[in-house]
Amino acid sequence: MSTPRTLLEKLWAAHEVTRREDGASLLWVDRHLLHEGSHHAFAKLAERGLSVAAPAQTFAVMDHYAPTRDRAAEGATPEIRAMIARLRENAEIHQIRLFDLFDRDQGIVHVIGPEQGLTLPGLTINCGDSHTSTHGAFGALAFGIGATEVAHVLATQTVWQTRPKTLRLRFDGRLGPGVGAKDLALAWIAALGSDGARGHAIEYTGEAVRRLSMEGRMTLCNLSIEGGAKLGLIAPDETTFAYLRGRPHAPDGADWGRAVEDWAALRSDEDAVFDREETLDCAAIAPVVTWGTRPDQAIPVTENLPRGEGSEVNSALTYMGLRAGAPIAGTPVDQVFIGSCTNGRIEDLRAAAAVLAGRRARVPGQVTPGSARIKAQAEQEGLAEIFIAAGLEWTEAGCAMCVGMNGDLVAPGKRCASSTNRNFRGRQGPGARTHLMSPAMVAAAAVTGEITDVRPLLAGRAVA
Repeated sequence: MSTPRTLLEKLWAAHEVTRREDGASLLWVDRHLLHEGSHHAFAKLAERGLSVAAPAQTFAVMDHYAPTRDRAAEGATPEIRAMIARLRENAEIHQIRLFDLFDRDQGIVHVIGPEQGLTLPGLTINCGDSHTSTHGAFGALAFGIGATEVAHVLATQTVWQTRPKTLRLRFDGRLGPGVGAKDLALAWIAALGSDGARGHAIEYTGEAVRRLSMEGRMTLCNLSIEGGAKLGLIAPDETTFAYLRGRPHAPDGADWGRAVEDWAALRSDEDAVFDREETLDCAAIAPVVTWGTRPDQAIPVTENLPRGEGSEVNSALTYMGLRAGAPIAGTPVDQVFIGSCTNGRIEDLRAAAAVLAGRRARVPGQVTPGSARIKAQAEQEGLAEIFIAAGLEWTEAGCAMCVGMNGDLVAPGKRCASSTNRNFRGRQGPGARTHLMSPAMVAAAAVTGEITDVRPLLAGRAVA
């Protein structure tokens, strides 16, 4: 009789080529995703005269530097244009499929991977980006790697890794109206801390997780890294299969049935032992907002700011221009941003549009879809019209104001309600003040001009 195993242990064993005496495993990589930041790795290959080992399993995407307005100019500065040109050149040299600026399938790497069916259950997926954890929503072994590791994967299609510990994070109960995956994620990160899951792979379970859409599951896994985890995982189920069916790179015909049969076995055995277990009660979770300069510095929108105990809290409050003990609701914002690999999917845009429909924004803002296909779908569904009528800017797809590498920045000292994944100092620009929240909460902030509980604004409105 075999020993019960967790999902992580099954995935790890399936991809382990060999193991060193120090315990590190050499893993086979099924999908290697690249973006503009990969030029360091390509330079290493060139120095050693190496080629890409598996170009058919390597995919390159223009996202971090992708201009969201004048695409024909290919960037606002010579530096941005150079980054785009380098990726294009490296993709051509090594015969790698590139999702270029004008490609109908262009978008953020963590959005188009699932959208294209490149992300499938049971695969190992690497990218030189920490939010690669997003793909774990499909039961894939997905994690970000550094520049040296990117070069190693390019040259060998393998990567050395030490297996993380296992953490089962269970969400009991159901989410209330106006509360979603972003709130779930910020709630557990605030509860456990930014290092709370360090050294672990999280497997998300519980009723609330089973009831999430694939978009919601991707948001939850995307933010795993913000709590210190190596990666996030959700066992594939009928929701996963329904999302993947018909995607361009997903199996079809007779292969589809065999694939689903294999994928359905990707789950932790009933008696599997995890290194650690944590549980959160979903009934107690309200819409969550960050107040500080780390994702774990977050509170329900109904609560007051911390009293400033400790220099770290005081320092964060000072940077953010906030008063200890004051309500977070009612804090004025200067602008809003909806987008990113965390919350730039069609479901996110629908949630924001449900709040904004028939209303005007009191502050300026930018709405950036996660991919060109999502942009087209949002325009077809009339969502873009709602954003534009509300006074917000509707742009081309890309990472945009999440990290600002393409020039979409928040001005120094300005406060932005943002659906992105990090509120670090200067993340959205030098001196910028970022409050993370769900897309619906960002829309509520746009309508009122201040941080606002979205739930009353959604009363009587349907959210698709």
